Amino acid sequence: MRQQQTVARTVTCSGIGLHSGKPATLTLRPAPVETGIMFIRLHNGRPVAVRAAVSNLVPTELCTAIQVNGSEIKTIEHVLAALAGLEIDNVYVEVDAGEVPAMDGSAAAFVQLVRAAGIARQGRPQPYLKILEPIEVSDGARRVVIEPAASPRITYTISYPHPLIQTQTCAFELSAASFAEQIASARTFGFLREVQWLWSKGLGLGGSLDNTIVLSEDGILNASGLRFADEFVRHKVLDLIGDLALLGMPFIGHLTADRSGHAMHTRLVEQILKREDAWVLVNTAEEAQAAVAKPRRPAFIGAAGATLHASTPC
Repeated sequence: MRQQQTVARTVTCSGIGLHSGKPATLTLRPAPVETGIMFIRLHNGRPVAVRAAVSNLVPTELCTAIQVNGSEIKTIEHVLAALAGLEIDNVYVEVDAGEVPAMDGSAAAFVQLVRAAGIARQGRPQPYLKILEPIEVSDGARRVVIEPAASPRITYTISYPHPLIQTQTCAFELSAASFAEQIASARTFGFLREVQWLWSKGLGLGGSLDNTIVLSEDGILNASGLRFADEFVRHKVLDLIGDLALLGMPFIGHLTADRSGHAMHTRLVEQILKREDAWVLVNTAEEAQAAVAKPRRPAFIGAAGATLHASTPC
């Protein structure tokens, strides 16, 4: 359990949108407690605030997007993953285009951006959504479920009939350090035939070997090779962390995903918020105030004459 956090100073990065192919600049700015992750879409010189919340979700192909009053921001999952993974609770994410810059196709550039800004602790506890009962979303053999656990955990399985993928499973204990080291640099991927189909639909126009792992029939086209042998499933974990950020707060529970995707992830977020009987908020400001107001237990004298205090239960 911890205090809320924001970035310590304003930082900026630029690139092109993965699907639009258009230039985009993203700026992170410090935000007060209880702000959450607030996107600011600069549209025709006018700023429009779009909270990163599942209530603002819009249906899209192959990415996660939000909008308010017609101002849409697409492909937000990687920057959301970096913010959630590094435990940034309150931040303004200013974007001057309709899509977040793809950078290298992972969350690594956004992790570097947050580290360049620094992380500032704030004077209020950060609530966690603690799962008490299982909640599941499924579609045939595809499923994602969150169950009670003592800490945030993810187990993700993918299966593709390709010699470099086959069946891969990643079991991951979520923390800021483990996210930065094990997940953040895993890149998005696609099959060459799918990339060609995307181009025919006017999508993936910014995709290249600089920001996407492109799979041929029996290998990959990227000369640099893979960053991890199981980079494909690690990127799916990255996407899931970003999509679950639409809860609006960190979770305590075990997420198990089997061949799911953005649509199923966000459906799970919707189900979690509907099932108020299946979770409880912990580490709230009310709990902190109650702990301060609670009288201390009296000291007692031990057998050797030392003054001892009864320990406080967790």
